[in-house]
Amino acid sequence: MNNLSVEHLTGINDLTREDIELIFKTADSFKEVINRPIKKVPSLRDITIANLFFENSTRTRLSFELAEKRLSADVVNFSAASSSVKKGETLIDTVNNILSMKVDMVVMRHPNPGAAKFLSERINAKVVNAGDGTHEHPTQALLDAYSIRERLGSVEGKKVVIVGDILHSRVALSNIYCLQKLGAEVMVCGPTTLIPKYIEELGVKVEHNLIRALEWCDVANMLRIQLERQDIKYFPSLREYSMQFGLNKEILDALPKEIIVMHPGPINRGVEITSDVADSKQSIILQQVENGVAVRMAVIYLLAAKIERQ
Repeated sequence: MNNLSVEHLTGINDLTREDIELIFKTADSFKEVINRPIKKVPSLRDITIANLFFENSTRTRLSFELAEKRLSADVVNFSAASSSVKKGETLIDTVNNILSMKVDMVVMRHPNPGAAKFLSERINAKVVNAGDGTHEHPTQALLDAYSIRERLGSVEGKKVVIVGDILHSRVALSNIYCLQKLGAEVMVCGPTTLIPKYIEELGVKVEHNLIRALEWCDVANMLRIQLERQDIKYFPSLREYSMQFGLNKEILDALPKEIIVMHPGPINRGVEITSDVADSKQSIILQQVENGVAVRMAVIYLLAAKIERQ
């Protein structure tokens, strides 16, 4: 199969396992490209992509922009902070104005869950979800699973624990969907107040003791505490959170086996993980960043193949 089964990437749930494997295979060849002296390919020279970020983002926006430029696409960047959205313009009006400039693809981050899906049903351009509220962040899940595959050979049969603020994390939900489709076992770990009530219905294990979770897993994905999304206090203090759910070198070295440590970034060093863990040989945090560009190149390239030329 050389074609994605979807027209847009709005969430991992829409993808088949074959889709994910095709994205990974395509990312393998792009990873080779971005490690060459000349890092560009002319694949999307006639494609225009608009990056619409209605929420602050540095890493995801830069990663997408770099992926688009490596494919030689024309790139338009739009930031809501300095736009007519502040004057009351609707999402559809904003996007239609951009589309009237003949844009082929829209990469969008939006604070409202479902915004990317809503858009994909109403505009004549391919849509890539770069994060919608606390719902999904599909390319992050793809790059996380790709990074596990790269380090451990495959995702099938691996045990992955996602630790931290599961309730406010779009990364957690997309990761659960993606890892399960690829045959991994998933556990979530964190304070009771930060674990959603419905989570066990997704077929994941729940653990509130960090040491037990780490002894069980092959991979620990440490999530950031998303203070900016929390409208009430979910735990007494960051210090207390860190004492119960923070990963330090002492804990890592005491485990009966070597596990790999991931983090979607940005890291709150000293809260969810300490610096010596983030910089240790068991950490694949920087590989995740590098793989992010290759995986996003693959997604954009495969969706661009579905653009109908007038």
